[in-house]
Parts: sequence; C-alpha cells; structure tokens
Amino acid sequence: MKAVVIGEPSGATMETIMSVYPRHKIIVEKYIKRGDVIGIGPFADRGNMAIFKTRYAAEEFVKEDPFILEGLVKSFVIRDWNDSMLPD
Repeated sequence: MKAVVIGEPSGATMETIMSVYPRHKIIVEKYIKRGDVIGIGPFADRGNMAIFKTRYAAEEFVKEDPFILEGLVKSFVIRDWNDSMLPD
C-alpha cells in the first residue's frame, strides 16, 4: 500500500515559496535518495502532492518538510493508495 500526501496551498507568494524551496528540496532529495518517493510536485494552484512507497515514509516526511512546518502548506492529508495497476 502506497501513501499520498496532498497539500492545500496557503496563498503564500512565489517569493516566499522560493525562499523556503532550497530547504524543502534538501528534504525531498533525502527521501528520493532513500527510494521512498514515487512522484512529487506542485499543482497549478500551488497545492502539492507526493506519492510515497509507504505510509511510514509519508508520515516522516510531513514531520520535517519546511513547506508544511512553516505554513506554506495550509493543510494536508495522507491517504493510503492501493495502486493495483503497477507492481510494488
């Protein structure tokens, strides 16, 4: 079972987002390097989504992502996802 983190935008300006982005990227790269991330990125409205191989990885990610910790993501939800179309 995979886990999807869906974040709602806070309305932060692009300038604010970009000022935090380097620290966010460090955390993202850590999870990519560990092989935990399947896909990650923003929506057109500045919300975002990340797909993780496990719920544990998703839960750990949200505890240290600066976008979440510093309020650039207004709220988020972690949803279990049964990706039955692709192998694990």
